[in-house]
Amino acid sequence: MKEKKKRKIILEDGREFYGYAFGSSEDRVCEIVFNTSMAGYQEILSDLSYTDQAVVMTYPLIGNYGMAAEDYESITPSIGALIVREYNDEPSNFRSVKTLGEVMEEDGIPGISGVDTRALTRSIRDYGTRKALITNADMPLAEGLALLHYTILPTNAVSRVSCRDPWTSESFPAFINPLDSKASTPGRPLRIAAVDCGMKRNIVRSLNHRGCHVTVLPWNTPAERIRALQPDGILLSNGPGDPTDVPQTIAAVRSLIGSFPIFGICLGHQILSLAYGARTYKLKFGHRGGNHPVKNLLTGKIEITSQNHSYAIEEESLADTPLAVTHINLLDGTIEGVECARDRAFGVQYHPESAPGPQDSAYLFDRFLDFIRR
Repeated sequence: MKEKKKRKIILEDGREFYGYAFGSSEDRVCEIVFNTSMAGYQEILSDLSYTDQAVVMTYPLIGNYGMAAEDYESITPSIGALIVREYNDEPSNFRSVKTLGEVMEEDGIPGISGVDTRALTRSIRDYGTRKALITNADMPLAEGLALLHYTILPTNAVSRVSCRDPWTSESFPAFINPLDSKASTPGRPLRIAAVDCGMKRNIVRSLNHRGCHVTVLPWNTPAERIRALQPDGILLSNGPGDPTDVPQTIAAVRSLIGSFPIFGICLGHQILSLAYGARTYKLKFGHRGGNHPVKNLLTGKIEITSQNHSYAIEEESLADTPLAVTHINLLDGTIEGVECARDRAFGVQYHPESAPGPQDSAYLFDRFLDFIRR
């Protein structure tokens, strides 16, 4: 039996957490965050919104159902590292084609297991997200702290993970009704221009399943090029990092407002709000998990949502904009949705395409298409 390699995590405050390596054995400095989901580690690993972040899984058993070919949210994962309590390297699942550790090793993603993830999560909740070093167990603490101090985390995440060239994904024929009189042109599917800021593939699949043809565009596509496509609607995707790091996207959206129905998801929701003149701020430890309760102020209903973000909309900054708050987080009162009915534009901070995860919010895709068909 192969001996496990000892590894450790060093936090900026000098705390150390010891464990064992799986995946890649590279040293890595990341922003450390936690996720409370009980399933979906493959989707988390391949969600580009986790670019450069070390994710602590609060659910203790990870790896037990392996990795399925159909469940990736991106082709090349860009997560910084994965930290777990117990890693299972012998998955039991007929859909599994590789182990989690094999995929992480292939993609150069370090993992560490055997960690006291409850204590680590409490530390993040108490002191907030901050830099962490994943390294060998014998690294001197002083050397590790120096490395943390002098390492500057990159801020160009969206430009690194967005697609380089446009690509298209056609609707599933079974979902197209050629006699649909509500479509903008009867007999053809709706055409959606999706701005890729690190988009999850299930967003595209969710639109395809509703009879839409989706053209995926790089994050810095100019407004005039989007106009030239003559889409029926524009979707702004999720993605990593600070929304103010993408001024080109914000400027393009600002000039498109009012010309097309627009739907923003997560980072896309923040970009839409910034385009209207609102402001964003960074949360202490963010929202990441599949069980966040959100109240829909339009219906009074509570949705259980899947979330993954570090930033939120500053409520006071909405006063001078035409945006109205449509959803709020019941855990901390932060804004989870905004809308400008005049411009047929809206956004939500959470993920209606969550998979696996709650399906309470899937109606938002239908609402977007209703905005188009009006």
